[in-house]
Amino acid sequence: MRGVTDDARPQDAPLLDELMPWSVAPPRFGRSWIVAPDARTLRTRWDRLVAAEGAEREALFRPSRARTQASAVASLPGQRTGTVRFAREAGPCPAPVRVAHGPFDEQWLLPDHRLIDTARPELWRVAGEPQLFAVEQGYAPGAAGPALLVTAALPAGRSPAGRPGRIRPLFRRPGGHEPNLAPGLLDFLGRRYGQEAGALDWLAWTVAAALPSPAGCRVPLPAGPEVWTAGVALGRDLLDVQLRGALSGTKPRLPGGRRPYVRAAVPARPTTMAYDSEDEALLLDGGRISPVPAEAWEFRVGGARVLEQWFAHRTAPAEPGSLEAIGPAAWPQEWTSELLDLITVLALLGAREPERAALAARAAEEAADGAAALRAAGVLPPPARARRPASVLDHREEGPEGQFVLL
Repeated sequence: MRGVTDDARPQDAPLLDELMPWSVAPPRFGRSWIVAPDARTLRTRWDRLVAAEGAEREALFRPSRARTQASAVASLPGQRTGTVRFAREAGPCPAPVRVAHGPFDEQWLLPDHRLIDTARPELWRVAGEPQLFAVEQGYAPGAAGPALLVTAALPAGRSPAGRPGRIRPLFRRPGGHEPNLAPGLLDFLGRRYGQEAGALDWLAWTVAAALPSPAGCRVPLPAGPEVWTAGVALGRDLLDVQLRGALSGTKPRLPGGRRPYVRAAVPARPTTMAYDSEDEALLLDGGRISPVPAEAWEFRVGGARVLEQWFAHRTAPAEPGSLEAIGPAAWPQEWTSELLDLITVLALLGAREPERAALAARAAEEAADGAAALRAAGVLPPPARARRPASVLDHREEGPEGQFVLL
């Protein structure tokens, strides 16, 4: 699965960084035990930690320069978690929340600011429907895979290519208010293509047409409406698949009535994943799932197979005695269900990757004046205020030791 080559990328295509000016660096969790593929594991780990005392509790916590059990921090926006110093914490586990831990890999997180080295509260403040997060993937020359992924879950920003990319919320305020776009961009697009353009149209276009580059994603803007209209339509389809049917209200399905099934039960503790191309079967030790289209197996982000990365995050060995070592006694049924859904998503995206790559190449060929036209229209460069988080004055958030903070 190859994308547009470096030679096809117009150097004057504007950077996504200019067009979606407010971006946030990925969170840094600091301790891996606060993330797990299932919520039950996190509750068990929490109970084990708060029941421990003294040096054992300190070792289980895994203190860092940013967080120790004595750290005084505010609660995360939108989360009802304790703000007393964690050394005195003995209460119940906070409700885990869904996060996009990596490309197409949704897991669960303990949303406790006392446990997270760098949580990026500005992201939490604007999360929730209808917010979507565009996540740039780390740049790897020649690597196959999309340059931009979109998720509704809070993104961790991890990238198989190495250095993670920036996270760009679609909206600057909660509730879908104030698109995170360069002022005047939507009006410019409306005039250029003779049709109204909304924030979701823009996001769909970037998913279809964004090109990776060492400086970040570039977004070519074709001269005429034909390619733009086709790209928005394609991008909406790709967005809907990435978001598991959230836009259409219909769960993604393979064409022709095909559907992956478990043909042989997944063993209690699978250790290997392989692919049988002749039978279109995914093998987890003795477990067998089919049909699995080759497009799903070969789908990569940052050069790494998504299915292999997903499996590794659920089967990698952990240090004995650590909180990371606490997990399900056997492979949960819910993981199998998630894997079947993931296969469908990757197969659908992979099948349309040649179409997406061709459209991106055509957009690049027709985009000779993209950045220049935006500068002439006064859209670029974006004002400095567009790069800063918006003020959210109606949030009341708890500070350290139960005090309230003003924003």
